[in-house]
Amino acid sequence: MEVYLLWHTHIDERLDGGEDVKLIGVYSSIDEANSAMERKRIFEGFKDHKDGFEVSTYTLDSDSWTEGFVTQFS
Repeated sequence: MEVYLLWHTHIDERLDGGEDVKLIGVYSSIDEANSAMERKRIFEGFKDHKDGFEVSTYTLDSDSWTEGFVTQFS
């Protein structure tokens, strides 16, 4: 089963890392995700950065990370 994740990214070089990424919510359909996006577009911050929204899909009950990891220090 796939679910739909609604993200918003605000790019601003003054921020640590240059961006602020928010997971707005997880929805059962693309229509629900798009409806949530429309609801958020009127709120402070979002209304000034409407192009920051993105919907991605995620498969439930499936490993998304399939390997180990290595930490590298500079």
